[in-house]
Amino acid sequence: MSEVILAQPSDRPVVPILPLTEAELAGYLETAPAFVQGFAALSEFKAKAGQVLAVPGEDGALAQVLFGLGAGVEAPVFRALPAKLPAGDYRLASLPDGVSADEAALAFALGSYRFDRYKPKGGTKVRLVAEGVDVAEVANVAHACALARDMVNTPANDMGPLQIETIAREIAEQHGARITVIVGEGLLEANYPAVHAVGRAAVLERAPRMIEISWGEAGKPLVAIVGKGVVFDTGGLDIKPSSGMRLMKKDMGGAAHALALGRMIMAAKLPVRLSVLVPVVENAISGDAMRPGDVLASRQGLSIEVGNTDAEGRLILADALTRAAELEPALTLDMATLTGAARVALGPQLPPFFTDDEDLAREIEAAAQAAHDPVWRLPLWKGYVDALDSDIADIKNDPDGWAQAGAMTAGLFLQRFAPPGPWAHFDIFAWNPRGRPGWPSGGEAQAIRGLYRMIRTRFA
Repeated sequence: MSEVILAQPSDRPVVPILPLTEAELAGYLETAPAFVQGFAALSEFKAKAGQVLAVPGEDGALAQVLFGLGAGVEAPVFRALPAKLPAGDYRLASLPDGVSADEAALAFALGSYRFDRYKPKGGTKVRLVAEGVDVAEVANVAHACALARDMVNTPANDMGPLQIETIAREIAEQHGARITVIVGEGLLEANYPAVHAVGRAAVLERAPRMIEISWGEAGKPLVAIVGKGVVFDTGGLDIKPSSGMRLMKKDMGGAAHALALGRMIMAAKLPVRLSVLVPVVENAISGDAMRPGDVLASRQGLSIEVGNTDAEGRLILADALTRAAELEPALTLDMATLTGAARVALGPQLPPFFTDDEDLAREIEAAAQAAHDPVWRLPLWKGYVDALDSDIADIKNDPDGWAQAGAMTAGLFLQRFAPPGPWAHFDIFAWNPRGRPGWPSGGEAQAIRGLYRMIRTRFA
């Protein structure tokens, strides 16, 4: 687990960081010592967004840091700081208008993330002295995001169904929650047939399972969070090409995000009841693998024709969403690394979400914007529902090609199983394909900071 780098004030030397916009730089330099003026000019420091200038003192030691905010000011710019600083303790000498101490500290903590499980870096770390910060709240959110990113980054040989179960048990134990886990053939007895069908081809020690965490006091509104947990997706008998399999360790990103969001809610003791529902499988290939053309049973009772074994995520979510409906939630959220079509539509940095609840959509959008955690609403266009019709079953998992809109038809499939009332589906990518300061390549936490903020507001 990556450490969140927030320090309490102490007697240790602390280097001040002065954030400056491009417009403020000239005024600052007019009153700065001649050495600082010359050093900034020599270093071509223009206060562009994310630009850092480490300024030495007369003794050659680091005296201060100038940090560029660019033309405008948004809290995420502070994510770029940690990777550009030498080891030591720092403090923000000032905050730009519109950015709170908590926002800057959280951005700094998120930007401190590194996945070093297999290549430890060691050494002294960069730490931010958190002055005027709600350290417990910032650390809660940052730790949860680091958990999701660590889980996504960990390869499938070390992040199988049992490892996800272990993490879920640790979270439940830490927060006094109840947990049940149904494994292997027990899924059939407990009526999770679609989860069993997708995961049954895996070896025994990587058997499919259904994880359910329950937390909170009776009488509180229930929030159900569902996450797709495909620890590796070969595509099944409709096998993916090698290029398509390369990143499939991250196909459990929905489960990682569901557990991380649940952890945030429990740690903050929000006034809700919580159910985190995580179906976990490996979509493997063996003589027992589900086949194209098979018709599966589902927990809801609908029969599902499998047109493509590589559209397996929606199958396990169908059972999990049906279970959520049985709990009569006041709000249901599901998260999944579900479709390549979502990436074609919006790219890797902007996950789409789907809901027919206008009030919920507005709340999600407002909270996402406030949390600097971008999402974009796409429609559940009813004109494409017929693309899911099957000649021999109630529904099929591969829509007709004429509909084309793969992310939307996946959402329409899930809507058939979702609980009544407020529900939203998030088709996340959970990955940065291009590293940049504050956003290293690899696993990324998407949407959950905004959702956490929305839940806090909705059930305040």
